[in-house]
Amino acid sequence: MTSRRNVRLVLSYDGTALGGWQRQSNARSVQQDLEAALATMHGHEVPTIGAGRTDAGVHALGQVANFYTDIASIPPERFVPALNGLMSGDIRVLEAREADWDFHSRYDARMRRYRYYCLCGGPKDPFRLRYAQHLGRRPDLDSLNAMAALILGERDFTAFSSAGDASANRSRFVHEASFRWEGDMLVFEVAANAFLWRMVRSLVGSILYYEEESRRALGEDLAARRAMCAARMLAALSSRDRRLAGPTAPARGLFLWNVEYYPRPTRPGRGDYWVERGSPGPGKSDGKEGG
Repeated sequence: MTSRRNVRLVLSYDGTALGGWQRQSNARSVQQDLEAALATMHGHEVPTIGAGRTDAGVHALGQVANFYTDIASIPPERFVPALNGLMSGDIRVLEAREADWDFHSRYDARMRRYRYYCLCGGPKDPFRLRYAQHLGRRPDLDSLNAMAALILGERDFTAFSSAGDASANRSRFVHEASFRWEGDMLVFEVAANAFLWRMVRSLVGSILYYEEESRRALGEDLAARRAMCAARMLAALSSRDRRLAGPTAPARGLFLWNVEYYPRPTRPGRGDYWVERGSPGPGKSDGKEGG
């Protein structure tokens, strides 16, 4: 019987000065700082897995990660103050608890939820713009939601992926997608089983671009504008051609909001595989996703 435990963390971070979740050689990352703190506590390297590998500049309020510990004397919840005391202030562990031995924070995730924020109109508040894109106008909400409705269900999102995305399959299942107003802040919320690299930011940038182009072309004819927006969105989706997408929205407005999980691990035996081989287990990929 192993004395090791699988510990599940919930983390929040300000991505402004970070190179993303994944460890890398040319920038500070969340995974790098977390693993350095764990190595200090354990006296040896401790690999971690993240649910969503957010890109440089992207923030998180509910990132989930897990690792295996061989320290039997520390209750899981005590990893919260211990790790926070060893990491910089832009990365915080919010919760720690013991997970099923086979729990995998990435592959057992049922749904990842992101929110993107746009500050619309008014002065460019430097404090709010740390976490939002600035738009000098108020887009038509119905036009935006007409386009958002078209990405629901299983779709091929090749047109809204980065050229550097290594995914062999670019179909994803979107459970929720909608825009809403929160005062002068426009919020796009989207939840899917997984995301391609820079997919959310590409969708946001493209939808805002299509809405602006329809306004320029058709003026105040809202019905025609909404029809034009929907037609452009459908054309881009069906084309699988990145050239039909709009610009990619800046990273600073994007947040990994939370991650939802299946009630039980999806692959029994994964924990033993990882511990024996010192790797994240079957199906490990070096690609990025999300931001």
